[in-house]
Amino acid sequence: MRLLFVAVLRRHTGNAVTAERVRGHLEAAGHVCVLKDAFDLESSSEIAKLIEAENLEAALALHLYRGGRLLQGHGIPFGIIFGGTDLNEDVNHREKNKVMGRVLEEARFAVAFTESMKEVAQTQWPHARGKIYVQSQGIVTVPNASFNWNTFLHQSGINQSADNLHIFLLVCGLRQVKDPLYLVDAFSAWHREEPHVYMVIVGPEVDPVFTREVQAKVKRRWIWKFPCWPGTSPGTQRWCSMRSRGCCSQTRRSPACGARPLRSRVRPGQKPKHKPCSRV
Repeated sequence: MRLLFVAVLRRHTGNAVTAERVRGHLEAAGHVCVLKDAFDLESSSEIAKLIEAENLEAALALHLYRGGRLLQGHGIPFGIIFGGTDLNEDVNHREKNKVMGRVLEEARFAVAFTESMKEVAQTQWPHARGKIYVQSQGIVTVPNASFNWNTFLHQSGINQSADNLHIFLLVCGLRQVKDPLYLVDAFSAWHREEPHVYMVIVGPEVDPVFTREVQAKVKRRWIWKFPCWPGTSPGTQRWCSMRSRGCCSQTRRSPACGARPLRSRVRPGQKPKHKPCSRV
């Protein structure tokens, strides 16, 4: 089958990674998957021309609002995959909520990554209750074997050997829903008492205004130099601070990368799937 897959493909984001992973599975199953960035599709007529030119038979969208609304009215069956933004942000906007409800009326199916996401969607749009399914995400990681922790720490302004430190690594894009400042004050106080304890934030500058707020708070330059997940050292723990109900990528990836323990803010989507996981 020839499929159109619409997603937001901003670099260094979970959306882009998830979209590539889903496309890989679809193509491995024998389908042709035409992946397009939702922000590059400006009108319904543009999508109609794409469907005709590529002889597309069905469609899939990652994000109910950002992608799903673009697939309405084109005469081909489509499904959607809920994004965290749909159920944590856009759902609170009356007009967007109405649009998403109409998309669900036309969609053949909808996929939520967690039970809590499904529950929120069913509460918001009861008419779609029979077409929402839960499919948990799986993760394959490829750590960078050449990554040097001491070099990374030096570039981050930490002039000590990784072997002598306890590092809490927060991997996230700089935007409010990720809430990277959640424990900054607590870690600052802890570091003053025990100088070998550090919190390191790594990720892209997604929201320019919020980025400036983070920079002012931590008073360190923001660093994004490693496109793949770094290796881990024995003293490294990963931390997830996001406010979303969804399960963030690092919560799933960290155990596969050998980062123990993983500490996550208590949220419905962060319920541990593995025993070596602690929450705060």
